[in-house]
Amino acid sequence: MSNSSSITEFLLLAFADTRELQLLHFWLFLGIYLAALLANGLIITAVACDHHLHTPTYFFLLNLSLLDLGSISTTVPKAMANSLWDTRAISYAGCAAQVFLFVFLISAEYFLLTVMAYDRYVAICKPLHYGTLLGSRACVHMAAAAWGTGFLTAVLHTANTFSVPLCQGNAVDQFFCEIPQILKLACSDAYLREVGVLVVGVCLAVGCFTFIVLSYGQIFRAVLRIPSEQGQHKAFSTCLPHLAVVSLFVSTAMFAYLKPPSISSSSLDLLVAVLYSVVPPALNPLIYSMRNNEIKDALRKLITGCFSEGINFLLTFA
Repeated sequence: MSNSSSITEFLLLAFADTRELQLLHFWLFLGIYLAALLANGLIITAVACDHHLHTPTYFFLLNLSLLDLGSISTTVPKAMANSLWDTRAISYAGCAAQVFLFVFLISAEYFLLTVMAYDRYVAICKPLHYGTLLGSRACVHMAAAAWGTGFLTAVLHTANTFSVPLCQGNAVDQFFCEIPQILKLACSDAYLREVGVLVVGVCLAVGCFTFIVLSYGQIFRAVLRIPSEQGQHKAFSTCLPHLAVVSLFVSTAMFAYLKPPSISSSSLDLLVAVLYSVVPPALNPLIYSMRNNEIKDALRKLITGCFSEGINFLLTFA
């Protein structure tokens, strides 16, 4: 038996017992992480540098890419380091920081996805009012509200989780410090307060998801009235992947935080955690941006411009 006051570190889940599989996990996560960094970094650079993309939609995409970069950088590098150096340890303070940053960034991203659904709804269903409803000041306020709500959510959950006395050791059955896995170490019913906060959070998440589904429902109704089949196909091919990635994120996150202990297993918990913490930051750039012709054109100009400047720089020394 241990007490939370005496815990100085936690032991995270080891992906494998053999060195070969640990290194395989390292290289797999490294590939995913670098792909997410590159894709999100390109989107941020393109939107920031191309004045044609200084619109509400791309402003929200820039914020989404920033949140994706932050969320995947909170969990994956530590997991890679543990696999590379064959260790499981994370300090108590490091675990608390990981919980805070992850909940902050994931919550802010979810609220931002709700705002983005509203942006698409107004753009397609109320195009004449788009400039009025989504002016620059309104966009900044909505983005700030998403970040601020995520911050308050993280403060509440982190404070509640780490105020619970822990008596079941220090082994966290996950590759990062996840709140449900930390609560498994709590003494008897001491964790019920944080469970209550989680339930309130889930209710809020369900409300946001309902808003997203209703928004896309209205979008699909409007799209079906478009006489052009090409226009319908373009709208559906854009909106359906958005709704699919949001559904994957919400369903797996809710399952991770609300599933009963009786159906818990290390492999299932690991799969669910990867699906809501690693997959969305890597997929979002492809789903929301890389299939967008304006983003592709901006990236083409950016890369061409950088290449031309590099050639000119080299020629000055020729």
